[in-house]
Amino acid sequence: MYKLFLAAVSIAAIAAPAQADTILAGNLIADASEGALGPATIVTDGDRIVSVTAGLQTPDPANGDVHDLTGKTVMAGLIDMHVHITGDPSGEYWRAATTPDEWGVIVGVKNAAITVKSGFTTVRDLGPRGPQSAYVLRRGIAEGYVVGPRIIASGPSIAIVGGHGDVNGFRPEVNELLDDGFNCTGPTECAEKVRLASQNGADVIKITATGGVLSQQGRGLEAHFTDAEMKSIADTAHSLGIKVAAHAHGARGIEAAARAGIDTIDHGTYADDAALRAMKANGSYFVPTLAAFEGVRQGMAQGRYTPVVNAKIREVMSQVGKPIRPAIDMGVKIAFGTDAGVFPHGQNAMEFKLLVDAGMTPGQALESATLVAAEALGMQNEIGRVAEGMSADIIAFDGDPYADVTVLESVDWVMARGSVVE
Repeated sequence: MYKLFLAAVSIAAIAAPAQADTILAGNLIADASEGALGPATIVTDGDRIVSVTAGLQTPDPANGDVHDLTGKTVMAGLIDMHVHITGDPSGEYWRAATTPDEWGVIVGVKNAAITVKSGFTTVRDLGPRGPQSAYVLRRGIAEGYVVGPRIIASGPSIAIVGGHGDVNGFRPEVNELLDDGFNCTGPTECAEKVRLASQNGADVIKITATGGVLSQQGRGLEAHFTDAEMKSIADTAHSLGIKVAAHAHGARGIEAAARAGIDTIDHGTYADDAALRAMKANGSYFVPTLAAFEGVRQGMAQGRYTPVVNAKIREVMSQVGKPIRPAIDMGVKIAFGTDAGVFPHGQNAMEFKLLVDAGMTPGQALESATLVAAEALGMQNEIGRVAEGMSADIIAFDGDPYADVTVLESVDWVMARGSVVE
């Protein structure tokens, strides 16, 4: 039995550099669509997987450390398509007026470590408060100063004036002071905001295509942007090689976003047949974020929110999860996303059971957090599978996720880009 090597890293420490390693996997899931393959040997070099071989091979002593995971199930690192890594659950919207944007980086360092240790090696961070917080955290992780997942960052959401994603709830002069400069009116101004986000470093554009539950805007959950505005956003982003994620609850807002060419529909709470048909026709991915509503349910029970927010929660809760089965039947691709930050970071994997309860098979749920999410990001040749040439993002845990998807809530070994995280 080879000794299991764990590279100890702390939140404050610089991560150990990636090196050549051998992983002895007891039961490898190389591709979530193909099931488990049994014992296998994985060799990494730096941040890449260089070979995957069936059976437990005798490690080359010159090849670096050996990680004995012969008692574990091993698979690719998980992907969460919707997080708010620089924030924690709170109904205290007024903190936007009292807390500096830089604090988000501190909170993000904590949450990044918690997230990667729970098995999520890539996340898409959508709409943080503060124009640079996620970009700074993204760089800190990429350069090894901070422990965390690979971050695909949007920067601030693009919103209509006074909509979800804009500043609401304060006196007019305070709203104006807190404005981050990313709301827009009309196709031309909205195109400009996309270009500004790209200039500032956005990997992806996030728009709030409809009203939202947890903001102080009280105009319901239907469409905010006009069709022309959303099409301008999508066309401009695509011309720059950037994908667009749309926060969208109301059915007609979802339908309009899909028709406009938006790449992912996040939440999709009231998606009906017409909305799902538009998503299928456009190839828009559905990111349900069911875990967010569990967090909202708990927050409401704790008295965390204002009357404006509570009214929207009551409106939406009976609808949560209903579009999952129709989406599957219609062939809409579902990518895993949680909205972590609405609930505590590190609990992202509870989404798996919620997806299964809503109509997915465990295998489909696993695919949503690996193959489908990677494809939605345009990174299918980089992440989402354990294969030669892929990023060395690998996790291990006890049990069979095809029989019990909740085993993914207890990941106990993580390699992120070739470095082992304790």
